[in-house]
Amino acid sequence: MATGEVSGALLDGPYDGAPEEADLWFVPPPEAEDGAAPGDAGVCGDAALWQAAQAEHADALARVALQFGALDDRLRGAPAGLRQRLALMEAAELSWHAGDRVAPDRLALWMGLRLPGVRDDNLALMRAAWAARRLGGGPMPAPDTLAAFLARRETGAAEPLGDRLADWGTMMQAGAALHPFVRAAFGCAAWRRCAISAGAAQDVEAMVVAARSAASAGQGGALFLPLMLGGGAALRASGPPSERLGLWLDAAERATLAALAHLDRLADWQARAHAALAHLSGRTPPLLVAVLADWPLVSAPMAEAQTGASRASIQRNLAVMADAGLVRELTGQGRYRVWAAAL
Repeated sequence: MATGEVSGALLDGPYDGAPEEADLWFVPPPEAEDGAAPGDAGVCGDAALWQAAQAEHADALARVALQFGALDDRLRGAPAGLRQRLALMEAAELSWHAGDRVAPDRLALWMGLRLPGVRDDNLALMRAAWAARRLGGGPMPAPDTLAAFLARRETGAAEPLGDRLADWGTMMQAGAALHPFVRAAFGCAAWRRCAISAGAAQDVEAMVVAARSAASAGQGGALFLPLMLGGGAALRASGPPSERLGLWLDAAERATLAALAHLDRLADWQARAHAALAHLSGRTPPLLVAVLADWPLVSAPMAEAQTGASRASIQRNLAVMADAGLVRELTGQGRYRVWAAAL
C-alpha cells in the first residue's frame, strides 16, 4: 500500500493566542507541552520518576503483560488478516478519540478500495489509514529510523523535525531501562514536550509509535499493544508519571482483553460460517468468509475486489449468509450497503 503522509501543520483560528484580560474565571489554566499542569512538564520527562512509577504499578504491569502475552501467542502464526482487522479497529478508535472521527466503515472502504471522502475529511482519512498501516505491519519505530516511520515532511516549524526527533530520542535513551510498556507511556508523554507534531496528528502519531514500541515485549505475534479498544483513557492520561502510568496500564489491559474477546468471537463465527455454507459449491463462499474475517466492514465492491468473484456471486452469497444470520447489513439502505460478520 502507498505510504500516507501526515501533516502536523495547523491553521491559526480567530481565537488563537492568549486573551488580553488576566484572571478570567472562565479561562482554563494553561497546560504544559505534555498536557500536564504547569510545572509537571519537567516531572513527566524525568525517567527516574517513571522508574518509581513502574515499581508502584508492578501488579498492573504484570496483568497487562499476561494479557498481552496471550494475545501475542494467539496471533503468532495466525493469518495476517487478523492483525489487519485489529489494526483497523484500533486506528478507527484512535481517530475517533483524537478528534478526526473517521468511522470504521469509511476507513475500511478508503483502504480497501481507495475511495475518497469529501474534501474536508481526506486528511483525517489519510491519518487514520496511516495509523492502520503502521499498526498492522512494517518495522518497529526506532529513534534513528523514526523520520522514515512517520513518513512526514517538514512543516515549516522553527525547529527542524530532525532536531525534535533527536531530542525525543535522547529522552528515550534516558528511559532505556524501563519495561517496554512503561517506556512507551513515557515516550507518549515526551512526544508533546518535543513538539514533534501538532493537532490531531500529534495524538495519532504519538499513540501509534507508543503502541508499536510496546509490542517489543512480545515474540512477534502481536505487532502492537492495544490501547484504544477499551476507550480513550490512554490518550487522555495526564498528571505526574504515577497517575499517567496507572491510567495507561488500565487502558492497555482493557483494550487487550477486548482484542482477545473479539478474536474469540471471530473464531466462533468462522466455524459457524464454514459449517453453514458447507453445502454450497464454488470458491466464493469460503473466500467471502475470509474477507469478512479480515475486514471489520465490507461492501460488495470491496468483496469483489478482494476475492475476484463476480458482483452477482458476491451479492448472492451475502444474501444467503444474511438469511443464515451470519452477516448483518449496517446501512439499512438499498444502495452502497456495508456488511459485517454477525459475531
